[in-house]
Amino acid sequence: MVKKQLYSVMGNSQKLDGGAMFGNVPKALWSQWTVPDQLNRIDLCCRALLIREPGRNILLETGIGAFFEPKYRERYGVVEPEHRLFESLQQLDLTTDDIDLVVLSHLHFDHAGGLLKSWQPDREPELAFEKAQFLVGEVAWARAQNPHPRDRASFVPALHRLLEDSGRLHLVSNSQTPLLGDDYRLHYSDGHTPGLMLTEIAMPDGPIVFAADLIPGAAWVHLPITMGYDRYPELLIDEKRQLLEYLQEAGGRLFFTHDPKVAQGRVEQDEKGRFMVADKVSELFKYGA
Repeated sequence: MVKKQLYSVMGNSQKLDGGAMFGNVPKALWSQWTVPDQLNRIDLCCRALLIREPGRNILLETGIGAFFEPKYRERYGVVEPEHRLFESLQQLDLTTDDIDLVVLSHLHFDHAGGLLKSWQPDREPELAFEKAQFLVGEVAWARAQNPHPRDRASFVPALHRLLEDSGRLHLVSNSQTPLLGDDYRLHYSDGHTPGLMLTEIAMPDGPIVFAADLIPGAAWVHLPITMGYDRYPELLIDEKRQLLEYLQEAGGRLFFTHDPKVAQGRVEQDEKGRFMVADKVSELFKYGA
C-alpha cells in the first residue's frame, strides 16, 4: 500500500432549496437537521479531496468553482465570487499546476465547474489545471455529451470541449485503472445520474469512499433519504445500501462533498439497524500517515 495523506479541500459554497435536497422528506423533519433561510435554502459546500502520494497529487473533484458570471452565480446559489478551491490549495503550498490527476465522479457543474478559471468579462472559459490528466467514467461522459432535458442545465458545454481538446482526458469503465493504481477501486451508480463514479481509496485502517452525490452528506446516510435531483430514487437507495453494507463490514469511511459540517466519518449501524455516521470529522482535516 502506497503511503498517502488525504486533505479536505474546500471549494465554493452554495445555498440550495432544502426541499429539493431532501426529496420527499417533509420539511418538518429535514428542518431539524439543517435550518433553512427565508427562501427555504440550506447551506451546502462543494468539498474536494486531495490525495498526496510520493511523487504525485490527486484531486477528487473540483467543486463548483467561480466560472459563473454574476447573474448566474446568484441564480444557482453560489455564495463566494472568488475561486475557493485555488485558495484552499494555496494553503497547502500548492497551485493547480501541482495537480497530476483530477478524478471526476460526474460532470454536473457543482462537481466539475472548478476545473475552469474564474469568470472574466469578454473572456472565453479556460481550463485551470494545465498539467493534470483527467479521469471520467465512460457512461458519465456520454450523459454529459447528450443530456436529458431534465438535467441539461447541470452541464457546462464549454467544459466538455476543453477537456477533449486538452488531449489529457481518459475515460474508464472498469473498477480499476493504471492511472490510479492498485490502491484504488471505482464503484458505479446510476440512481443520481447515469455512470456516477465513486472512488474508493485503500487506507491502513480501512477504505474511504468519496461518496459524491450518491450520499452527499451525513443526513443522506439514512437509507430512505434521497434528493429531488436524483434520477431513480429507488435504485439509488439500493445502491446506497450495497455500499454502506460493504463499508460497515470493512470498517470503512465515507467522504462527503456537500455536507457543510461533516467531511468524513465511519459507517456504522445503530441498535435498530439504521446506518449512521460515527467518528465524524469536520471540514478541515488531514487523514493518513
